[in-house]
Amino acid sequence: MLRAWPKLPKIRGFEQFKFTECQRTESDMAWNEPGGGNNKDPWGGRGDQGPPDLDEVVRKMQDKIGGLFGGRKRGGGGGTGAGPGFAGLGLVVGIVALVWLFSGIYIVDEGTRGVVLRFGAYSQTTMPGPHWHIPYPIEQVENVNVEQRRFVEIGYRSGGTGQTAVAVPREALMLTEDENIVNVKLAVQYQVNDPRLYLFNVRDPNAVLKQAAESAIREVIGQSKMDFVLKEGRADVVSQTKVLMQRFLEDYESGLLVSDVNLQDAQPPEEVQEAFSDAIKAREDKERFKNEAEAYANEVIPKARGTAARQLEEAEGYKQALIAKAEGEASRFSQLLTEYRRAPEVTRKRLYLETMESVLGEARKVIVDSEGASNLMYLPIDQLLKQSSSVRRFTDNGRLADDARERSVDQPVRPTRRTRETR
Repeated sequence: MLRAWPKLPKIRGFEQFKFTECQRTESDMAWNEPGGGNNKDPWGGRGDQGPPDLDEVVRKMQDKIGGLFGGRKRGGGGGTGAGPGFAGLGLVVGIVALVWLFSGIYIVDEGTRGVVLRFGAYSQTTMPGPHWHIPYPIEQVENVNVEQRRFVEIGYRSGGTGQTAVAVPREALMLTEDENIVNVKLAVQYQVNDPRLYLFNVRDPNAVLKQAAESAIREVIGQSKMDFVLKEGRADVVSQTKVLMQRFLEDYESGLLVSDVNLQDAQPPEEVQEAFSDAIKAREDKERFKNEAEAYANEVIPKARGTAARQLEEAEGYKQALIAKAEGEASRFSQLLTEYRRAPEVTRKRLYLETMESVLGEARKVIVDSEGASNLMYLPIDQLLKQSSSVRRFTDNGRLADDARERSVDQPVRPTRRTRETR
């Protein structure tokens, strides 16, 4: 056994000791040579015999552990008491094993899946609820949230709450089919569809989805014209991008599912934004003028058609009136001819009077010339007509009194006749 080298004691008068003068005798043998006793130690006078033996230390430790669990200490002739000591040690081992087994119980929360790994390799996928697996280090469990909505941004970075979005031109600038450049900002929402593929099939699923999204939107934009992307084709661009992204992710077996794609903005580059705005304003003015012209045409054309239809109806009515009048005149002439043949003189006088009435009825002044007299008779027809209208207006029940009209016409004539007869 190895022993520690003892510390050298301080010896009085050591400096006067001369090794050359020492004589070695049989009685003065070295303390460590065979045949010598313990009193041959040159450092005599010390009761310490050096550090204890390592075997002795181990035996003492075993005695203490055995006494802790009910065993007896080692004696000279007694037993060792190993039975009760090993029983206590077995109890401790059993408790530790039980705790180790209970550590394999785990609970999978709602909306998550538990992926069990056995020695680091995939074993199974567990549903929500309590489960048990062989504890560490044989099996481990990783929980994957399959209902969490994750999102990735293409062409911009939104930053924190209240911060302005920062554009990323390297991702946003895309070439269209008609060789124009558009600035596209896209937001993609996705979630985990297959936890096993998500954890083991690709190294970085999120990076794969971002690359798939960028590739899909560039392919769709490259197959579309600029006006289609900026105006009426936004919905089609979003739907085509979503389908193409999902196909890429299925080909890569990434275990991800695209839930929604939002086209945040699609604008021309900032360098040509002003010119593009002018072009858009001109296009809007064109559409506005076109709409105004169509509104004016829709307003004028119906009026013109209505006026034309009214004039046609009036012409047709005028035609029918003339025809009816002509037919009536012809019928009246035939009747007059019949009466004329019966009484020529009376009919001739009647026709004369009716003709004069129709002619003089439109005249406002009538001058009557008498044969053999130098005076002319003046008839104020306009005044007579006024009086006749006033009499007609104040007639009760709206009736026209023919006798009153004749009196109003004859009344100014009679004094004139009397005057002429007097003269």
